[in-house]
Amino acid sequence: MSKFPSGKYGRQRLEFFPAPFRAPLRAFAALVFPWLEDKVLICNIEDRGWCIPSGRVEPNESSIEAAVREAKEEAGAILEDVLYLGCYRITERGEVRWADVYAARVKDLVDIPEEFESMGVRSCPWRSCP
Repeated sequence: MSKFPSGKYGRQRLEFFPAPFRAPLRAFAALVFPWLEDKVLICNIEDRGWCIPSGRVEPNESSIEAAVREAKEEAGAILEDVLYLGCYRITERGEVRWADVYAARVKDLVDIPEEFESMGVRSCPWRSCP
């Protein structure tokens, strides 16, 4: 198995392909590293714990739209300067799915709607995030 950012998560094998590579299939999920000055925002998500905002791409949206939406829903972050970093190929039991990865600057923070799964948000220096 290759080193980070590739690895395993449960039975899933994750292999990262940096930009400018684009997945041959539509991404099923999007992840975003939202930067607030020199810190990244992480969210406490039920059943996932502390993580960067991420989630499924809805049928009528692009992966970048999903990343922006998830950042707002999970971290209360309004993003700008969204940059495509690459994508993960996720393989499990012969099935292959793709997840696009982005970084962005936080333009503003708003309240997280109560109906979403986020239990909190915090910013932390990159090297000391949980």
